[in-house]
Amino acid sequence: MNPVQATTTAPRPQIGERVMAAINRDPLTAPHRTRNDALLAAAWAALATVVALLVDDGRRPDALGWTLLFAAHIPLVWRRHRPLLVLVVVMVCIAPYHAFENNHAAPIFGTMVVLYTVAATGTVRRTLLTGAAVLGVTLILNAVTNPDGTMEILRISGWVVAFLFCGIDVRYYRQYVAAIVERAERAERTREEEARRRVAEERLRIARDLHDLLAHTITLIGVQTSVAAHVLAADPERLDRETVAKSLDDIAETCRTARGELRTTLDVLREQGVAGETRGPLPGLDGLPDLVEAARLAGARVESSVRVRQAPPAVGAAAYRIVQEALTNVVRHAGPEPAVRVELYEELGALRVSVTDEGACPGGEDGAPGYGLVGMRERARSVGGTLDAGRRDEGGFQVTAVLPVRTVGTVGTDGGGDR
Repeated sequence: MNPVQATTTAPRPQIGERVMAAINRDPLTAPHRTRNDALLAAAWAALATVVALLVDDGRRPDALGWTLLFAAHIPLVWRRHRPLLVLVVVMVCIAPYHAFENNHAAPIFGTMVVLYTVAATGTVRRTLLTGAAVLGVTLILNAVTNPDGTMEILRISGWVVAFLFCGIDVRYYRQYVAAIVERAERAERTREEEARRRVAEERLRIARDLHDLLAHTITLIGVQTSVAAHVLAADPERLDRETVAKSLDDIAETCRTARGELRTTLDVLREQGVAGETRGPLPGLDGLPDLVEAARLAGARVESSVRVRQAPPAVGAAAYRIVQEALTNVVRHAGPEPAVRVELYEELGALRVSVTDEGACPGGEDGAPGYGLVGMRERARSVGGTLDAGRRDEGGFQVTAVLPVRTVGTVGTDGGGDR
């Protein structure tokens, strides 16, 4: 045998496992049920023949008796499809068989199989009514053929009741197993849906992080590169080397900062088997002065007022990203040297964020909104807050966000620069 096949082939189930699997399986949907029932009918007919020949319980069947005995076993092939109809056909064959005083033990097994099938595939009410009908017919036949056979009546009645209750028990057991399987499948579907939801949320979070990081960084690099290019092209004879060097240093510092944030995001992506909440240090309120300074280096005239000392990490990160995206939009779309005011303060248990400029409306090409505003709203919603953004009547654009917090300290000093 191929060693690979030997290690990958699943072990065959034991006989006990196969028997329990057959019992647990719904008889109405079991595979190959007609073929299996045909084999069962042949086996029961052979057993009935042996009993009729060897067991002394009435006279040995004659030609008519053999015909009725074998005819009673043929409907067993369809016992799962039409159990009640099969029972009626079997009783029609068995009743004259017993009336002619043929061997009474021979057809017992086939009859009990049909009774079991009726009980295992039907309701309790139908089973009890069927059992009463069968017992009634049996009592009538016994009264006609053997009026003094009290023990025979008890024996037959006991077999009938035993097989009916066995079928009822198996039916309830199958329902119990099916309920357990259904609950397990439902739990598995719930876990799969939860996993898909977490993956979708993590993808959305990473998309927001990458957008905020790359858009902010590329915008700053573009502005700083434009400054260096302007200085180089304005007057080559009187080159301001100090200004060019400063612009290049600013570009290098921006790239280093972006590389650090990008490395943190990629580290999260590489983690295996760790929930999405497990991640590196989140940017927070302490990073706002750097955002303000970067916007100033890009040419914006920024006034900042930060009257919040600390906030929950998730809220601080959301506020940081909202301010970052808002300043990026200002530098990109609000024109040369735009005036912008950044305010953060606590009011009524919420962190209020406001970024206001006097330039044009942020957006993509041809005024079409990009992903920035969508990302800012998602940032606010991720911590249970709200965000509004739009043009001001007096001109310019304003972004305001309300982010709920639990306990936030406040101070009266400026956290980012001018006030």
